[in-house]
Amino acid sequence: MTRPLAEVLGIDVPIVLGPFGGLSSVELTAAVSAGGGLGSFGLYGYDGDRIRRTAALLRERTDRPVALNLWLPAGDEVRPADVDLEPFRTALRPLFAAAGVPEPATPQVFLPSLDEQLEAVWGAAPAVLSVVYGVPSAAVVDEAHRRGIRVVGTATSVAEAVALAAGGVDVVVASGAEAAGHRVSFLTSPERSLVGTIALVPQIVDAVDVPVIAAGGIADRRGVRAALALGAAGVQVGTAFLRTRQSAASQGHRAAIAAAADTDTVLTRAMSGRLARGISNRALREIEASGIIAPFPAQNWLTGVFRAAAAGDPELSSLWAGQAAALATRDDADEVLAELVAGLR
Repeated sequence: MTRPLAEVLGIDVPIVLGPFGGLSSVELTAAVSAGGGLGSFGLYGYDGDRIRRTAALLRERTDRPVALNLWLPAGDEVRPADVDLEPFRTALRPLFAAAGVPEPATPQVFLPSLDEQLEAVWGAAPAVLSVVYGVPSAAVVDEAHRRGIRVVGTATSVAEAVALAAGGVDVVVASGAEAAGHRVSFLTSPERSLVGTIALVPQIVDAVDVPVIAAGGIADRRGVRAALALGAAGVQVGTAFLRTRQSAASQGHRAAIAAAADTDTVLTRAMSGRLARGISNRALREIEASGIIAPFPAQNWLTGVFRAAAAGDPELSSLWAGQAAALATRDDADEVLAELVAGLR
């Protein structure tokens, strides 16, 4: 069950760290890779120079395989010239004030181009390129394979998994509705792709001929055993690692995960303009109450201004967490990894 994924990705144990975007840290990524799993680092919003610096830091910390994660353009993104930010700035004024930051001017761009990011990733030469929000182009897959880089894609439905496998990816992550963070659906709306992990994984395993990684609701050895019983070749774990001291989550965010019950996460577009799962707080409640949410990535950029200035205030942050947050009980990444590995035995 476990050998194919380890062979494909060059790792010792089929445990993958979920990519966290702005909450990734070099320390946590390196710790998971050094422990024999696959550490992942989310590059959302990173320009080429920042990717190169991050990759250099990762190389200093570990010589084991690492995955770099990119968001593919999904077609719903707006540019600064496409949207009038004024009503959205006005709606967020109380949150800018709470964070002690002025209302921001409209930027030249919201995000760096995928081409710029890919150029830096090719230079960094990670063992794995993982992607969300779509199927990488044939040119990207071919170039990755030419460079000896494995490609991992993420699916929230059987149709997406089939599309990824047909597109040449080496591994598919089956992301169940329980998972933390953004719902990375790309063939239908995320609301129509809220399939639970226990239902999604075996259907994807039956539909594709590449290894499948189960994600969503897995935080201890019991989740690992369940995933393997469903036919998964490995697991991807986010929230349990996000709670650890090695992650880039603030102390307040980690405390919110530690205190969360099974019903304490919600699905919301408030923080980024795209559907995501996290713990409710003041910012989320006020934005949803206003009913004024900018399209992606404008909303993510706007809330990012007060989130960055809030210095980890949990009431003004994105408290991403999955439905198994109450099972995330360990403060050290090595302890989390050991608990997950115990589920392989």
